[in-house]
Amino acid sequence: MTKYWLNNFAIDDFIVSALKEDMYYGDITTDAICANLECSEFNIALKTRTDGVLCGASVFKRVFELLCNDKVKIQFYFEDGDIIKKGDKIASIKGDAHSILTGERLALNFVQKMSGIATYTRKFQDLISKYNVSIVDTRKNTPNFRLFEKYSVKVGGNKLHRFNLSDCVMLKDNHIALYGGSITRAVKEVRKHLSHAHKIEIECDTLEQVREALDNNVDIIMLDNMTCEQMKEACLLINKKAIVEASGCVTFDNVEAIAQTGVDVISTSAIVMKAPTLDLAFDYNAEG
Repeated sequence: MTKYWLNNFAIDDFIVSALKEDMYYGDITTDAICANLECSEFNIALKTRTDGVLCGASVFKRVFELLCNDKVKIQFYFEDGDIIKKGDKIASIKGDAHSILTGERLALNFVQKMSGIATYTRKFQDLISKYNVSIVDTRKNTPNFRLFEKYSVKVGGNKLHRFNLSDCVMLKDNHIALYGGSITRAVKEVRKHLSHAHKIEIECDTLEQVREALDNNVDIIMLDNMTCEQMKEACLLINKKAIVEASGCVTFDNVEAIAQTGVDVISTSAIVMKAPTLDLAFDYNAEG
């Protein structure tokens, strides 16, 4: 499986900010409990209580690297994207007890959330694996956590929509409303300012809008909250002249039916916003 890397220079600011939030004035519990310990060596086993897809191993490690340099050693037995089964020992954490106890919750928050998204998004993709259709995410992300969430979607086996507002033109209903509901006028105005490197996507609620978007030679047509019958008709109209994206109220129950309509892409915020965290255990390991 292809691996996707999170570079330290891209994630360090986020992790440091999270560390500040969690312990700006220290960890009063650990500071006190470890104050007079002669031996501070600690052994922890990271295990999973449920099946899933691992994601966030490098972020988990980086929390401790930034917190205490080389005082904690971490060995992962799985890589991001690997399937993990209930009871699996995912990693060993050994080293300074004070550092381990202080960084424990934050490191777990990252890996549990990221693994949850990777696991959830894999389930969506598996449901349509026999179709030539991609599941993609949206910009409905947790503020300041987008990099980690999109990485998790990728590790889970899905593709990505635009990362931010600079990546692609997406004319939605409120943009078009500024031009009296005219897709033609909105597209004409955008093209005056657009780089040759950017695509234009139009959100369409009706087949009439689909026809107008086609007349303007846009690159991507989003079928927003249409029925499957409407999507089938729209795909026949578009006839491969643009990329067809379906969006709106995508669930495990209807994603296969949507994939059968002829669309190229199915975008859904659910793969991020509705993903439960993966249940992991961070437990003292007396055997080392």
